[in-house]
Amino acid sequence: MVGPRNAAFAEESAEVEVLLASLGKTKDLTKRITASLSRLDSSGKIVKDAIGPIYNNTQQLQITNRNIAKVNEAIEKLKQPLDARGREEGIIRAGPKNAGLPQYLSALKRVDKALNDLNASGLRSNQQAISEFHNLLSTGINQLHDTYRQLIQEDANSIEPLHYITKQIPFPTIPDDKTQSLSQMAMAIASAGAHSARQGQRDDDAATRIYAEVRGDYLQSSLQNLSTAAISTSKRRANDTGIYREGSSGIGAYANAIEAMFLAEAENSSRIFRDNAGQVFSLTCAKPLSTFARTLAELNSVIKSRILSDCFLAYEILDLITPVGYRLESRTGQLRPQFAEALRPLRETARSSLHELLNQTKKQAESIATLPSDGNTVPLVAQTATRLQNLATFDRPLLALLSSLGDGNWRSVAGPASASTLNLELTPSTENPTLLSHYLLDIVDTLFSTLNARSQILHRTKPLQGIFLLNTIAVITRSINSSPDLARYLGINPHSQKLDGYRKTASSLYLLAWREPSSHLLDTIHTSGAGRPTSGSAIDSTQIIKSLGSKDKDKIKEKFKLFNTSFDELVVRHKSLHMEKEVRSSVSREIQATIDPLYTRFWDRYHEVDKGKGKVVKYSKGELTTMLATL
Repeated sequence: MVGPRNAAFAEESAEVEVLLASLGKTKDLTKRITASLSRLDSSGKIVKDAIGPIYNNTQQLQITNRNIAKVNEAIEKLKQPLDARGREEGIIRAGPKNAGLPQYLSALKRVDKALNDLNASGLRSNQQAISEFHNLLSTGINQLHDTYRQLIQEDANSIEPLHYITKQIPFPTIPDDKTQSLSQMAMAIASAGAHSARQGQRDDDAATRIYAEVRGDYLQSSLQNLSTAAISTSKRRANDTGIYREGSSGIGAYANAIEAMFLAEAENSSRIFRDNAGQVFSLTCAKPLSTFARTLAELNSVIKSRILSDCFLAYEILDLITPVGYRLESRTGQLRPQFAEALRPLRETARSSLHELLNQTKKQAESIATLPSDGNTVPLVAQTATRLQNLATFDRPLLALLSSLGDGNWRSVAGPASASTLNLELTPSTENPTLLSHYLLDIVDTLFSTLNARSQILHRTKPLQGIFLLNTIAVITRSINSSPDLARYLGINPHSQKLDGYRKTASSLYLLAWREPSSHLLDTIHTSGAGRPTSGSAIDSTQIIKSLGSKDKDKIKEKFKLFNTSFDELVVRHKSLHMEKEVRSSVSREIQATIDPLYTRFWDRYHEVDKGKGKVVKYSKGELTTMLATL
């Protein structure tokens, strides 16, 4: 066992000796490497000291080389705009027609770019070149102005708007191929204008100015005849006192033409100017809008001189033109303030007319010096009835005007409107038809009360007053029943009840005269000493007469005579009076309802007083009923 163990130790001891020998060699090698690194470091310092200045010089040379390359590039860029002048001058001098519009615009664009580059260089040496390029660009733009104007004028011959309106043909617009060319020209002209501004010249957008001038003249000349027609059709002869009828003026055709032509123009400007279309559109429409405002001002003068009959023209204009302004704004975003301002004088006239109608109705009624002796109405009544119908026709603008005043405030003079616009776009939620009903009733009340006062002074008897007032109310009521528009405001409760009140008042005045014959048919029944007649039993006139004394019989005869005389006089007077058809019919029924039952009762009891001789009892029951029916 001892032998093998010693052998193992001997082997391990040998390996340790080998490792120790290798470690010694490694240490020796490390010393050599350290010595070599020290020598290399010393050599590196020597090399760095020698090579450092050379490296720094090399870097500076590289920077200088790059700077030289950049200068060469800048020189080349500066030479490019100068070289462009010779290339583009021939095209520009030839003009758009000879060179062709696309090539001409490209040349202008390149000159424009070259001018921008020269301006960006900031070199004083380029000022002469900048001036030459600017002159070249100005020459090209001036030629472009002429071509631009000519191209616009090709589609600017005046037209007859009524031809398109009546035949429902779309109004003409500039063709698409031309709008594309015009758009390109406008952009080139605008860019040149920017250069002019930098040169200290007027910054004027010539493309917009030329377009607005040419197209504005086109709109103006096309609409001029309709403007003249609107004025001429609204003026009337001095002796024409009739009330204005809806549609009599040419203002409706004028409004339709303006709206249609302006919408067509908005389409043109949107395709040519795009981002600046709204401003161009407004400038283009400025001239025809100015003429339109003058037209409305002249119409306003016509209306104010005949306010009582022509105020309806003001309502019609408001009803037509105000929505046009709203529709144009919704389609184009423009022009509503201009339309509102043009309408302002007419709007104030229309507002003041509401008080004036009431005031003039009262004044005209008060100025009546004589009234018909037969109870007939006066012309003012028919005029007022027609006026009421016309007012109801223009209910939309009137409701807006009345709303701006407030309920009942039309009875005093209206001050100027606080707002410059008046919204006529009433909706069911904001519309208040009661306002118009109240206003129309005020007119009727003013007429009725004033004529009633005049009748009390000028008519001799109350029955004559009653017939006059009944005829007056009948004419007004007939106008309401014959006009669905007016019936919507006065033909419904509670407004119609006021008219019924007028009618009852007048009817009671007339029936006062028929109380006299009625009073003669009243008697006193004495029941003492004799049984009261059984209700519903047949009346025996002979027995009743026999039961009367001679004095009672004489009283009955006297009553018959007085009745006959009074009744005959009233029948003659009744037939001599003028009565409207409905008045005669209603009064006849009321007289019959008053007289017939009384006479029938009286006749049944006492007709035997003259024993059928007809001297005292002039009318039988049937004859009186027939007579009453003829009234």
